[in-house]
Amino acid sequence: MTLLETKLVTNPRRLRDRATQTPDQVALREKYFGIWQDITFAEYWAMAESVANGLLALGIEPGDRVAIHSENRPEWLYADLGIQAVRAVSMGLYPTNPSAEVKYLLENSESRVLFAEDQEQLDKTLEVIDQLPALAHIVYLEPRGIRGHYEDPRLMSWGDFLALGQEHQAAHPEAVDEVMSSAQEDDLATLIYTSGTTGPPKGAMLSVKNVNAAIAIAGADSGFVSPEPNENDLIVSYLPLCHVYERAFSEWFGLSAGTVVNFAESIDTIQTDLREIQPSIFQAVPRIYEKMYAGVLIRAASASRLKKLNYVVWMKAADRIGHTLERTEGRHTFLSRLLYAAGSLFLYRALKERLGLRRCRHAISGAAPIAPEILRFFMGIGVPIFEAYGMTENSIVATTNRAGRVKLGTVGEAYPGIEIKIAEDTGEILVRHEGVFEGYWRMAEATASTITDDGWLHTGDVGEWVDGTHIKIVDRMKDIIITAGGKNISPSEIENTLKTSPFIGEAVVIGDRRKYLTALIGIDYDVVSGWAQAKGINHTTFADLTGKPEVRKLIEKAVEETNEKFARVEHIRKFDFFTKELDEDDGELTATQKVKRSAIEQRFSAVIEAMY
Repeated sequence: MTLLETKLVTNPRRLRDRATQTPDQVALREKYFGIWQDITFAEYWAMAESVANGLLALGIEPGDRVAIHSENRPEWLYADLGIQAVRAVSMGLYPTNPSAEVKYLLENSESRVLFAEDQEQLDKTLEVIDQLPALAHIVYLEPRGIRGHYEDPRLMSWGDFLALGQEHQAAHPEAVDEVMSSAQEDDLATLIYTSGTTGPPKGAMLSVKNVNAAIAIAGADSGFVSPEPNENDLIVSYLPLCHVYERAFSEWFGLSAGTVVNFAESIDTIQTDLREIQPSIFQAVPRIYEKMYAGVLIRAASASRLKKLNYVVWMKAADRIGHTLERTEGRHTFLSRLLYAAGSLFLYRALKERLGLRRCRHAISGAAPIAPEILRFFMGIGVPIFEAYGMTENSIVATTNRAGRVKLGTVGEAYPGIEIKIAEDTGEILVRHEGVFEGYWRMAEATASTITDDGWLHTGDVGEWVDGTHIKIVDRMKDIIITAGGKNISPSEIENTLKTSPFIGEAVVIGDRRKYLTALIGIDYDVVSGWAQAKGINHTTFADLTGKPEVRKLIEKAVEETNEKFARVEHIRKFDFFTKELDEDDGELTATQKVKRSAIEQRFSAVIEAMY
């Protein structure tokens, strides 16, 4: 049976089909020496096929694990698709993973081959390689600092590896085709490790069936994006590809819809890259939208008097538009449409151009809760953001808001074919559909406690129904605060409200088993620094700036404004500052910029105790 005769569609099959049917269509774009370079589907498949042949030449067999340790770049997808083509299992590492975590992930997965981006990532593995008996080969992508300086026989350059694959293909032209055609629904496509906020990372096993279910439920033909995503749509790849959120957009939906995937230079340059690309579909975590919002407020505050007046007038109109759309579930009225048309001429079009979202017709916020105020702002200026909900364990699909049925403050309603219920005793959200993962890699006990015998996934999130159709996420079960007085409080709602202040970059509410709530607050350094300079307040470091009495008064006002929106028992009685910006490298944030509460409470325990 040849590849084209098999009925099972896999991602490598999707790629090959596009390379056959539309070989010259642009699939990927990468910025190289300041110039965007196009990569066609024919070139995309040729590289993935060379990777697949290279892996076969190295003796990789179906079910073997192959790891990728790199920033987002085309080679990440070439490797991932090549791995899947030979029915092996891909496993991605975060570029920020330190050596100890690299050891754990490679050892736990028993990866046989590693694709390492550069000398930095290679060194992390070589530091612990003696404790990784299964790792037989390391392919490095960037030769700088490696070639001629390392003698380990397990090392191979990307160029040499591709040459090996091409030699194998010349000798065995049907080999990859034969392996692909034998693919099964229960083949593992990838291992995606959790962030490890409550213990060692767990490898979530996603099968071909799981991936196909996600594509069928939320992909090109789902009808939830209108018009349907197609080859004219542009997306930006900048969130870590080893996370399910980015993988779904850059690979799963990219291949099924044929969208053009543009690789941002880095998450630090995302704003510049967005302005150049102007994507039509944009996926982001709340922190990205929060920083955009704060940036707009700060630029407006430092604008000339005339520009500031124009901004104030039309942002009042945008606020009115946003409230109208909130009331009508995302549907414009005659008046709101008229206001928006006028606002576009005077402000909104230029503002969206600067944000990089002028052509954006569908934006998604996921991975963490986002404040309704932020959504209302973007809706008001004409950027339709739809909050959605999913997780690695359900192949990223569960619920979403959809056009004309938006309820701010909720994560939307279930996709067709997805069952959702809320446990009566705990309020936990349970989900059941074909995208529910196969379990945790070699963790039977953890799997059994997460998936019931009849297929229900315990999400670990507390939720409630809104109007019987939409789900509101209250918080993670483990994050719910129970005060000394027995009151259950959701910290995320308070934290998100605090972060609507442009001066606050991060906030962590404390109070479990305590008499009252306190907060650790991280200022947005760029914003507060600009404000301080305008006020003539000299400062040097982040810690120095937070120590200024004027800054404390500034944040006190934001805390007071937040307290006014909550019941008295939910008020922040005291707060203190982080003396540094929270950092993923220091284990304080996940790759999707979510705070690791346990790490924060441990690291800043002295500051917390001082507030009590």
